[in-house]
Amino acid sequence: MKQQIPNLFTLLNLFLGSTAILYILQPGLTYDSSGEGLVSIPEKMMIASLLIFGAAIIDFFDGFVARLMNSSSEMGKQLDSLADVVSFGVAPGLMIVQFLRFSYASTEGGLDISIAYILPALLIPCAGAYRLARFNLDQSKSTGFKGIPIPAAGIFIASFPLVNWYATEAWILDLLLNKWLWYGLIIFLSAGMVSTIPMLALKFSGLSFKKILPFLIILLIAVPIAFLFGWLAISAGFIAYVILSLLFKPTES
Repeated sequence: MKQQIPNLFTLLNLFLGSTAILYILQPGLTYDSSGEGLVSIPEKMMIASLLIFGAAIIDFFDGFVARLMNSSSEMGKQLDSLADVVSFGVAPGLMIVQFLRFSYASTEGGLDISIAYILPALLIPCAGAYRLARFNLDQSKSTGFKGIPIPAAGIFIASFPLVNWYATEAWILDLLLNKWLWYGLIIFLSAGMVSTIPMLALKFSGLSFKKILPFLIILLIAVPIAFLFGWLAISAGFIAYVILSLLFKPTES
């Protein structure tokens, strides 16, 4: 029974991610009294973002609970990966699907586009699944990550509905309806997840100034942006994390 407690946390992660998908799939195209289409990100997408954030918190605690109770298992490891594919791969990928739909719908004739223009968003869950499978087979003892962690990529994407909802600056709203931004992010995140580029670990095996310095820099960047632009701080923090990983070049051991 003790071994099943961490698995219950993992299943809660999966439940939250699956629920997020239900909210993401709500329609985002409404109509005014004249019958004209109005493109807007539905409020329920915000709920989906919060559910993915909740899944990320649970994802951290299931490993913590497993170590605390000394109840780690191979089944738990596989179950964790399956949950992560849904919560941080499929759900964020469908968020991009919706943003692309809204982007095209805001242009003349955009409602009649081929589904082929939307399908690239599904590279996100595919790349995330590949990364997790490689991680499960990796027998090396590493102090850092190889490639962008799928939870980090998922949280990054999940921040954008909140950015869109609370932003008052026109340039931010226009940017989020730019299809080329989303195609660029799809390529960047997919390539980053399947790559073997060493990334900073989001956990510490021992505290030292050198290890915490990159995260202090991220805080120094994210906190002022949070005051100025709110939820955009998550995006800024993620980009800073990737750049600092390249600069500090964490070693594998």
